[in-house]
Amino acid sequence: MKRKRQVRQSVAVSAVLLAMLFLLPLAVIVPFRSELFGRETPVDETEGEPFVSGELDGRTTLKVLHGDQVEEMDLGTYLVGVVRAEMPASFEPEALKAQAVAARTYTLYKIQTGGNHGDTADICTDSTCCQAYISEERARSNWGDSADDYEAKIEAAVRETDGQAILYGGSPILAVFHSSSAGLTRAAGEVWLNDLPYLQAVESPEAADSIPNYYSRAEFTAEEFRTKFLAAHPEADLSGGMETWLKDAVTDSAGSVATLSVGGVTVKGSELRSILGLRSACFEWEVQGGKLVFFVTGYGHGVGLSQYGANRMAAEGAGYQEILTHYYTGVTIGPYVPG
Repeated sequence: MKRKRQVRQSVAVSAVLLAMLFLLPLAVIVPFRSELFGRETPVDETEGEPFVSGELDGRTTLKVLHGDQVEEMDLGTYLVGVVRAEMPASFEPEALKAQAVAARTYTLYKIQTGGNHGDTADICTDSTCCQAYISEERARSNWGDSADDYEAKIEAAVRETDGQAILYGGSPILAVFHSSSAGLTRAAGEVWLNDLPYLQAVESPEAADSIPNYYSRAEFTAEEFRTKFLAAHPEADLSGGMETWLKDAVTDSAGSVATLSVGGVTVKGSELRSILGLRSACFEWEVQGGKLVFFVTGYGHGVGLSQYGANRMAAEGAGYQEILTHYYTGVTIGPYVPG
């Protein structure tokens, strides 16, 4: 009997030791199991919460032509995509607000005047026709590590200017804008066929040293220039030396080329800019090494809001309303209420 008790005791001790061998790791792990095995809520690293427009912007539904497809979205959602595409997100918040209001006003103007697309759409995403537009996904891909901050800035610019428009005589204006001027913007009549009272030449505080390609250079061989210009004006006489082809330049109030004679044909500086693909119509030229060389200042048509000028004003403390009333003459800023 004694031997049997010893055997049972030995078996019991072994069982306890074996149980401790398996249970001891659990005793260590269990208090930390949430840290070791718990699942955190997954974080979406590509997009945040969908943008929600303000009350006024949310009332307007747009038909937006994007490529061959027409998408419906409210005005605020559309404007976020426009501001992403049209102005660097690194700009000052008040400059982004000015851009948001200009883009909203331009859109309302297009709606009021019938736009370019008839019944098909109110506006499109082609910058050569209406305004540029980029999706959040594509913008975030471009922005990299700054994506969250940049998207938040742009959404705030649209939301915090909800419904605000640039008005002249109570109606939305043709709120055109460009990248940078040569120290002065240009009056609409100096670039296009008709002048507009709110699109006049004003001083623009351009920080040339901080603007990419503020000064640019473009050069053309004789054959390259002939091919480009004669395609638009086959009546031009581009015989003889290149130094005789361009002459009689007349500059406007902003220092851009208003008109000049090319091969005996008088053209606007803005047209020659378009033909040659120059960054602006503020240019000079000379013949160097057998080529026509153009020296260009600024970027864009030069009318209305200068984006880099707006950013400089914002950095110096100007609010978006001050920026807009500087660049657009005789306007007021407020909600647009159709009559």
